[in-house]
Amino acid sequence: MGETLMKLKTVIQKEHYFPLSFVLSRVLNSGVIMSIEKNDHELKGLEKIIAKLTGTAYVSLFNSYTGAIHGALWGQDIVYQSTVRLEQPSKQEQKFLRWLGISLVSDPQTEQAYTSIALTWENLNQLNPSISAVSGLAPVLVLDFTPLGFGPAAAIAINDENIWKKAERLKIFGAFDLQTMWTQEESEPELQPAAQFNYRLSPLVAACVKIALLRRHPS
Repeated sequence: MGETLMKLKTVIQKEHYFPLSFVLSRVLNSGVIMSIEKNDHELKGLEKIIAKLTGTAYVSLFNSYTGAIHGALWGQDIVYQSTVRLEQPSKQEQKFLRWLGISLVSDPQTEQAYTSIALTWENLNQLNPSISAVSGLAPVLVLDFTPLGFGPAAAIAINDENIWKKAERLKIFGAFDLQTMWTQEESEPELQPAAQFNYRLSPLVAACVKIALLRRHPS
């Protein structure tokens, strides 16, 4: 327990305690504890901030980095027995791709599937130049917020509406979107059904990430 507390102390600085406690109180008092409720504003707020930061039209939030990777790949129809190119993939990415049945290739003629940025308290203020450095290198930008310490959280930012729609379908309820899940009527029959994965982000984690992004001091 002591080791865990020490790790958290190094991640969340003392000056962040008050705004984070305010966020915690606001989310808990709202009664919104699941990301499928219509009156949830935290996810929409975080999506808008990320869209503005990245200069992209669409943002999809996920409750894990691998979930965001899955959304980035599925949105581009990169599925089982497909091949993909990544720049210096981590061991985590390599293992996840193997689990998905997707092969890595190094052919420079193959378009890079996505670029990614892991956000920490140390590099948070350099987010803008980090985004500029990878802009245009791939169709999808994956942002990993997990190192901030609020819990597993990630997002994909894209300009292609089709990629966004397909990625959204992975998050839960499979072939049906949130608007039609109760009636089980397909609102967009042109989209292929997907397996169900509970990739939806918690409103509380989303709120904490949003406050961290708003309070950063771009250099």
